[in-house]
Amino acid sequence: MIHLDSTFLVDLLREARKRPGPATVFLESIQEKSLSISIHVLCELYAGAELSIDPPKEKQAIQRVCGALDVCYPDEGFPELYGRLLALLQVRGQTISTMDLLIATSALLDGAPLVTRNLDHFTRIPGLEVLSY
Repeated sequence: MIHLDSTFLVDLLREARKRPGPATVFLESIQEKSLSISIHVLCELYAGAELSIDPPKEKQAIQRVCGALDVCYPDEGFPELYGRLLALLQVRGQTISTMDLLIATSALLDGAPLVTRNLDHFTRIPGLEVLSY
């Protein structure tokens, strides 16, 4: 299983409108893998759609791309791991955005690598395998 970050999906959506690029090429290279997103990624995408010029069109694009993906929801272990990671990052002075930490926590709980363009934030998370494209 591989988790996809919002940055990857935004790039994929943009490439679908223009021409294939790095996100599309990466997606084609991992066709045999099970692809997932956390509910937090879906929330970020819908927030972006609401802020766009044409929210209904953006929501349709999100549904088209994400409809084939497994959506992962937090379980009972989620709060404890999130709290541990947040505290660790704060002690180190390496905090990241709340949404990025929620997304990273989900991937860690599933034991899945995370595909992202945002290497700066996600490489701070101990134990998280980060894949770039």
